[in-house]
Order: sequence, then structure tokens, then C-alpha cells
Amino acid sequence: MRTVTSETIENAVFELAAKACLRLIPSCEAALQRAAQAETEPSARFALETVLENAKIAEKEKMAVCQDTGYSVILAEIGQDVHIEGKLLSDAVNDGVRRAYEDFRFRKSICDPLTRENTADNTPAALHTEIVAGDQISLTFLPKGFGSENMSRMYMLTPAKGKAGILDAIVETVKLAGSKPCPPVYVGVGIGGTFDTCAFLAKKALTREIGSQNPREDVAEIERTALERINALGIGAQGFGGKTTALGVSCEIAPTHIAGLPVAVNIQCHCVRCEKTVL
Repeated sequence: MRTVTSETIENAVFELAAKACLRLIPSCEAALQRAAQAETEPSARFALETVLENAKIAEKEKMAVCQDTGYSVILAEIGQDVHIEGKLLSDAVNDGVRRAYEDFRFRKSICDPLTRENTADNTPAALHTEIVAGDQISLTFLPKGFGSENMSRMYMLTPAKGKAGILDAIVETVKLAGSKPCPPVYVGVGIGGTFDTCAFLAKKALTREIGSQNPREDVAEIERTALERINALGIGAQGFGGKTTALGVSCEIAPTHIAGLPVAVNIQCHCVRCEKTVL
């Protein structure tokens, strides 16, 4: 049994939050550069070049790459041979978020859903835990803006809809979103499970590198086909038209009930931010 202190977890979350809010993941920046180089629509190309320039300035000046520093989403894979000593895991995570958002003056966006009273420190975070083999803790920090989150959708399809229904759901979600989520978007898709686990799979898909493929060929085919169909919509960068409406589509899949086919589509804006560490 290996011991990891809550202080270690808190400090790790602090570092992840600081890094994630200040820069795009490399695969996102590379995808934006490829899109800008290939774009022939002047307004769309200008939009792509502008967001790339913004990212460079943000990292250089240590400023938030997007003013919506988002809901702090943390995915924690905890080895079954790890003992956490000290505070509760959730308290350690929230303390790390609290410190980072205060020290770096990131926007604090979390509020009561009814009174709309702001918690003033961007907590509580959305903490998802999974118990895995081993004696390590893997932490992933995803600051999720709500311009894109608000455009996400959940479908409870009948099994007869099959792959065609899954693809239609993905494309419909992006089409209905239009320019609202600041495209080009990154699309995370959950397939299977239950209502709640499907949504988690879609969120987890957004932590993958843009351009990566699901190891299952039939799922990878859905990713490729969905991306082609989305980019044929013509919404384009910031809604200016052109070739690139989405930078990528990533799907995660799990077994489901014989009577159902849940599909969750979680939209991420062009500002894909995600940091990971292993303790």
C-alpha cells in the first residue's frame, strides 16, 4: 500500500489548473494551424489566425487563453493500492482549485443554480473518480467553458437507430449549435452505458488528444465519418463558413442495456485546454 498525502494532491491540482487555463493543448494548436493553412474563406482564415495569435500572447504573458476559465472538471483515476492521507480527496481538489483561481485571477464562474449567488472561488469542482489497478493517482484537469457546454445534448435512442442514428445525433448537435460554441469545435461523444455514464464518457472523450482514434475500428469509423459530415456543414471558424467546423471527434463506448442506445454529445470550443499528471 502506497501513501499519497492530500497536500500532494492539492498542489498537483493547483499546478494543473494554472497550466490548463493558460494554454491550448499541443494537438489543438496543431489542428488550428492546419485548418488556417488549408482555409480559403478569408473571414474564416482570419478568425483561425486570430485565435492562434491569442494563444501565443496568453502563454507568453501568462494570461488566461480564454476569459471563461470554466467549470473545473477533474478526472481522478485512483489505484486500488493507494492510501490518501490527510483531507478528503474532494477537499484537497477544491483547495487546489480555490488557490489557483485566486492566485492567477482566473474568472470565478460557479454559482447556485437557483439564487445565482457566486461561490466566489470557482468551487466545488466536478470530480469524477475511477478505481484502477496499481498504486498511483492519475489526475486530469479540464476547464470547461459553458458557451460550448450549453450546446451539448443527450439522446436516448432506440437500438434500431444503430450507427446511422449515432451519426445523425452527433451531426445534429453541431448543426443546432451553429456559431454559438465558438467553432471550430472539438466533439466528445459517449456511446452506451446509462444516462449518466454516457455523459461521463462524452466528457472523458474530450481529454483525448485531437486526432487520436478509438482503438475499436467500428468506433473509429464513426469518428471519421462524423468529422467529415460536420465539416461539410459549412459553419466554419466562428461561424464565418469555410472548411473547418470541427477540429476532431472523439468517441468513448461502453456496454449498454439491450433496450437502449444512449448517445451523449459534449461540445468543446476551439480553446481546448487539458492538463494531466501522475502522482
